[in-house]
Order: sequence, then C-alpha cells, then structure tokens
Amino acid sequence: MKEKISAFDYAGQIVKALPDGILLNTMGEKFNSMVIGWGHLGVIWGRETFTVYVRQSRYTKPLLDKTGEFTVSVPLSGKLGADVFRICGSQSGRQVDKAAAAHLTLIESDTIRTPGILEYPLTLECRVLYQQDQALCDIPEDIRKRYYAGGANEGDFHTAYIGEIVNAFILRES
Repeated sequence: MKEKISAFDYAGQIVKALPDGILLNTMGEKFNSMVIGWGHLGVIWGRETFTVYVRQSRYTKPLLDKTGEFTVSVPLSGKLGADVFRICGSQSGRQVDKAAAAHLTLIESDTIRTPGILEYPLTLECRVLYQQDQALCDIPEDIRKRYYAGGANEGDFHTAYIGEIVNAFILRES
C-alpha cells in the first residue's frame, strides 16, 4: 500500500540517510539505479524540490537528459544493503541489469514513468525543472583537487538536476 506523504515531514530522515547512500532511479529503455551521497531537499521558485548531482560519465546522465524525471528511494531504517550498495554504487547500468542483480522490487510510480523500489520505501517522484553543469573554475581549489583531479575523476564534473517533487509516498505492507 502507498501512503501519500509530504517529503518535508520526512526531511530529517532523508538528510540523515543521504551521506550513507540513497538511490537515484531513472528509466530509459531499462531501469537504472545509482547510489548517491550528495543531494538537497529544498524549495525554489515556490516548489518543493530535490536536487541530485550526476557525473558526466555516468549512464544515469543521458537517461535524465532524455526523460527529465527521476525517483529517489530512501531506506526508512538502517542503510542500503551491502549488495545493493556494491551493485548500484560501482557497476554501470550500461552492462548490468541492476534491479535483477541487486534483487530490487520495482514499484510503479503514480505520476511519472520511473518506478520506486519496495525495499527502500520512502519515494520521491521528481520532474526536472532545471539543470546546470558545474563550472570547475568556480569550485574552490581544495574541493576541485579532492573530487575532480586525478584518476577516473579527472575533469569528470557533475550536472546538478533540480527536480520538482511531484509526488511522495511510503510503501507500507498491507
């Protein structure tokens, strides 16, 4: 059963779960989910929003660019399971069916095409209002060195996607 909620009534739980990882879900030709540890719950232009950050190299980026929507799945208690974290946090949806590999149960959303996930029942349905590529030259040097210099992250900056929360619910057992 879906219980409609206000995302802001659960702001503390969402923000507390974020540093340990929550799931950003997209739907193109197939479902894709990735672990995120950065994000913002807020209000802009009088609308409730959740902002996500996606690196240029991620499979998720062209899906977001094409569909303009996403869901966010948040654990209500505890953290993401170790297998879910490993699969959705380090494997590419280009090669892996993450839902099958991580044993995720997809639940149809009410207002958008991208599903939520039964195992992580707090779900935000979001439509992209605005997106902006980072300008690396405007990021403080210590942060640039830590997150964007060397190895696989060299110059692999993020795009910020501000998603309007068009629906929010918690999946509850009937």
